[in-house]
Amino acid sequence: MADSKAGRDDPQVEADTVVLDAKGLRALAHPVRVQLVGLLRKHGPSTATRLAERLGVNSGTASYHLRQLGAAGFVEEDVERGNARERWWRAVHRTTELSDRDLADREPEATLAYLQSVAAIYTLRTQRTLNELGTMPRAWRDTFDMSDCALRLTPEEAVALRQELRAVVTRYRRDTPEEAARAPEGAERIAVITQLLPELDAPTAASETSPGPEAPTGADAP
Repeated sequence: MADSKAGRDDPQVEADTVVLDAKGLRALAHPVRVQLVGLLRKHGPSTATRLAERLGVNSGTASYHLRQLGAAGFVEEDVERGNARERWWRAVHRTTELSDRDLADREPEATLAYLQSVAAIYTLRTQRTLNELGTMPRAWRDTFDMSDCALRLTPEEAVALRQELRAVVTRYRRDTPEEAARAPEGAERIAVITQLLPELDAPTAASETSPGPEAPTGADAP
């Protein structure tokens, strides 16, 4: 899957990042389209037939979704590779950013569909790594980590944590063709997936009847 960031509110948007608007969000509100963009970003230009084989769908389905993604500006035809018999496609951006806080209110169904697709792909990537873990070299097995930590934070603290985590990740070498060419020997692709999952306390009977200043309302949830 492609790099996706939800709710980042980062003022420094990178040049190769697409910030989703309503049109873009609706275009990506389909799991096949999210996966197609991710494959093109990860593996480079490809054809509908090859992408369809990776996804387990027919080439007609892949071609249709690629055309929809092209109309929305996420992919474009690679004319240098294509010919009369076969069209090649490439990703226009390296990452996707969902940072408009009002967009989810305006497009609730599209937002949910997009985020559910991203979450499902993250699960598939994790499962794929687990399946391959036993045959990995020991050095790479030792890098693997899955952990969770329960914190009790205010919404402001949670946003600060999210920004700090992103700052740490961005200190390291990104997986782009340019960086890959300059990377030291032995460098491989590492997927860093961060999730901040608000788990709001259920309101008690007392708080429902007489909410105090500390009663959770969810209004400021990220």
